[in-house]
Amino acid sequence: MRTLLTTSLLLAAVLGGCAAAPVSEARPPAPEKLKVRVVSVLPHDPAAFTQGLEFSGETLYEGTGLVGKSSMRAGPAGAAPSVRQELPGLFGEGITVLGPTVWQITWQDGVAIERDAKTLTERRRVPYTGEGWGLCHREGTGQLVMSDGSSKLTFRDPVSFAPTGSVEVGRDQLNELECVGDSVYANVWQTEKILRIDAASGRVTGEIDASGLLDAGERSSADVLNGIAAVPGTGEFLLTGKLWPKMFRVKFDPVP
Repeated sequence: MRTLLTTSLLLAAVLGGCAAAPVSEARPPAPEKLKVRVVSVLPHDPAAFTQGLEFSGETLYEGTGLVGKSSMRAGPAGAAPSVRQELPGLFGEGITVLGPTVWQITWQDGVAIERDAKTLTERRRVPYTGEGWGLCHREGTGQLVMSDGSSKLTFRDPVSFAPTGSVEVGRDQLNELECVGDSVYANVWQTEKILRIDAASGRVTGEIDASGLLDAGERSSADVLNGIAAVPGTGEFLLTGKLWPKMFRVKFDPVP
């Protein structure tokens, strides 16, 4: 009787322990592999140290960097800008356009510039902490998304520019950004790779190989890939880089 009771108690303990064991979480799917397919080629100012690129309707906005050469430009893609404003004394970085407003951030100057979207004239400057690299905004929410060269994306209020949260991506050197739906596309500095990131979780859902756009002669005088703008209503993107002589209208195709 004692043996039977002891056996029953041991069996109950084992079964209870099994029931309490934690269930391992399923691993997220691996990022989708994609490559660029060139649809058309447009000219680009080879003196432009591109830091931000974004369409608003048919107007292409571009922010450039380097102290003494930083600017804000707007006009038809592939043509000379219709409007241009210089940014003397500062190192310009990413940009984004929200209706009548353009935000332009700076690298290590700790200031964001709010501009009029038509004239590109300055309205005000807002200080922030840390470096500024890339910037975009999420349609519908108006939420700004900003990179600082680390593996983190910071969310900011579109009016005050105050931080409202952040998400960890797990990949360093996130640079120029483009927001499309629930995703953020990020150039990875010093590479020819673009990441597609889920904005809510920070999970990388796609890796895009953008290598081979420039030939060897063009590469010799150009700097890194840095500039990605979604072409409205097409599913296509415009890509360029710092000191690149060309822009490329592309589609992102899955790798077989």
